[in-house]
Amino acid sequence: MQIDIEAEKKEILNRYKQLIKACKRRLEKGDKEIVRKAFEVAVEAHKQMRRKSGEPYIYHPIAVAQICAEEIGLGATGIVCALLHDTVEDTDLTLEDVRGLFGEKVAQIIDGLTKISGVIDNTSSIQAENFRKVLLTMSEDIRVILIKLADRMHNMRTLDHMKRDKQIKIASETLFLYAPLAHRLGLNAIKTELEDLGLKYTDADTYNDIATKLKESEPERKRFIQKFIEPLKEILSEQGFRFKIFGRPKSIYSIFNKIKTKHVTFEEIYDIFAIRIVIDTPLDHEKSDCWKVYSIITDFYHPSPERLRDWISTPKSNGYESLHTTVMGPEGKWVEVQIRTTRMDDLAENGYAAHWKYKDSAAEKESNLENWLLRIREMLENPDPNALEFIDDFKLNLFSDEMFVFTPKGDMKTLPVGATALDFAFEIHTKVGEHCIGAKVNHKLVPLSHELTSGDQVEILTSSKQSPKDDWLNYVITAKAKSKIKNSLKEQRKKIAEEGKEIIQRKLERNKLAYNNKIINEFCNFLKLPSSQELFYRAALGNVDVKEIKDFIKFRETPVKKGIKPEAPKLEQLVTSARGKTDMLVIGDDMQKLDYKLAPCCNPIPGDDVFGFITVGEGIKIHRVSCPNAIKLLSNYAYRVVKAKWVNDQLISFLAGLKITGTDEIGIVNNITKVISSEHNVNMRSINFDTDDGIFEGTIMVYVHDTKHLSHMMDNLKKVKGVNKVTRIDEEV
Repeated sequence: MQIDIEAEKKEILNRYKQLIKACKRRLEKGDKEIVRKAFEVAVEAHKQMRRKSGEPYIYHPIAVAQICAEEIGLGATGIVCALLHDTVEDTDLTLEDVRGLFGEKVAQIIDGLTKISGVIDNTSSIQAENFRKVLLTMSEDIRVILIKLADRMHNMRTLDHMKRDKQIKIASETLFLYAPLAHRLGLNAIKTELEDLGLKYTDADTYNDIATKLKESEPERKRFIQKFIEPLKEILSEQGFRFKIFGRPKSIYSIFNKIKTKHVTFEEIYDIFAIRIVIDTPLDHEKSDCWKVYSIITDFYHPSPERLRDWISTPKSNGYESLHTTVMGPEGKWVEVQIRTTRMDDLAENGYAAHWKYKDSAAEKESNLENWLLRIREMLENPDPNALEFIDDFKLNLFSDEMFVFTPKGDMKTLPVGATALDFAFEIHTKVGEHCIGAKVNHKLVPLSHELTSGDQVEILTSSKQSPKDDWLNYVITAKAKSKIKNSLKEQRKKIAEEGKEIIQRKLERNKLAYNNKIINEFCNFLKLPSSQELFYRAALGNVDVKEIKDFIKFRETPVKKGIKPEAPKLEQLVTSARGKTDMLVIGDDMQKLDYKLAPCCNPIPGDDVFGFITVGEGIKIHRVSCPNAIKLLSNYAYRVVKAKWVNDQLISFLAGLKITGTDEIGIVNNITKVISSEHNVNMRSINFDTDDGIFEGTIMVYVHDTKHLSHMMDNLKKVKGVNKVTRIDEEV
């Protein structure tokens, strides 16, 4: 295909102009020149490169810079870094060159971005380790992570040109890490789009299904919203408010989440949309005006008392402020109403991006961000040596909802939902946590493991004799408490190991063995212990005795010691042999002598979109791409994932589960079993029906050949009189 170089040059220039237009209002004097310089350096560095779609590579950095300018609101330094973000990693330009051309700050950010991109796919812990680097750099300069989010956003928007397995890996990683990170930084618009795109590539059917239903129900939704807001508009105008009022549908991903967690259908979700009222009011009247609007709404529509959320008095830690209530609207439908000011709305949608607009109130928001980064730094100082566990700890804390708990003096502490009295003790101070023996919650005595709720007042009881125990790790959920307890246990272990060291030394010398590193290492290998510290620790506890030393001496004197049992095949070898030359695992093919099992967590059947996951002891496990565990496996252990497809030469039967609900008609069970047995070659393994007040619910486990076979049977079951819903279930009953 002939490439029109002139047309491309024109297009590159055109895109650059669009970028300058997007960031005009944030550029100070002299900034335009430095952005131009960065653009020219990037064009030159990437001139020979093209993207998977065949476009010039430079389109990508320009697009990332555009997102940084328009959607995140970064200034000149951020835009320069976005334009250069891939140069050090992918071109001949070095970090020194960047430092010389653009100064120390830009070089530092580019270095941070290069570290993030250096995630090598062969081992999970390298990926986790890199995630730690991301956070370390991020705690130095938040722009690193904002540019990375923009980079990921553009990659997700152009994911169509990637291979299917790459799409799944990138989309899973986005849902696992980047979307929650955007949420935590208050970038709501970016979070929503990342989640929706993530779902589109990990579970296209569900995504398209929800998107279609949203489109179909749009006219009806508009009519309802109109009816709801008509009287409110009138009275708010009368009261002299300047406002916007509109309905916003929930994102596809949040609807999908509701369907999954609440086990409901699309039709059963009542809050498919929310009504948002945005009032334009000065800063010092914000709170009182929002409550005035609340009072007007609840004069018209009856509120649900449990569903009032006041994020104005206590904003969320990502800076989100708003007043939420759920009211009974026309036609007997519950409707969520969000009340906020223009400033709050801007901060909620664009998070960090909206700072430059609200200089007066930005200081407080900045301090929230600073607190957040402070917590990250704390966690990074003592990370868990197991980097993957570190990611899990980190995600748990970073992206969970929070609650507010008070000290006896009335100071407020923010903790994740589910935190315990012991978490609170460590939140106050490490020493308070280590010596904690119990707590008083609202003046009642509770154990360390007591789960706190928002609004509790907590007094911690301590004793100088107390020290952390192993089971404390089960009582805490915050990463800060976990890492402090682990550190303390390590220190205790070290002290005990010191005593064990002397014991081992004495015992070896008594048996005429020299006490040196070589002997100690051999002894550790003989006892299959990971380190000398573990050996000393066990000796102090009395687990390494004369018998072990005698056996060790015998072992050293036996000339056959070379004949040690061959090790189990290493994971890398398993991966290579599983991948073979084709990089594709074919399931159900006689040629393949590989041991694979179908994962019980999602019961895949032929026709499902699947991947193989290499385990150490159980061969390869086949999972559905929509499996509840898929996102974690695909984003953390990508190197252990093999592409997999089905061949349908022989008809093997696979177990699949169906859930059927409906109204209890006479003979319905009989009619259902008739449909199943009339299907060609279908055997039922188990059937279970339960009726309650005229509603029946049944689960049936059947053996089918593939997804086509299954969906044909589901269609026929839906035709049975009285059956309302037939869905596939994952787990065995």
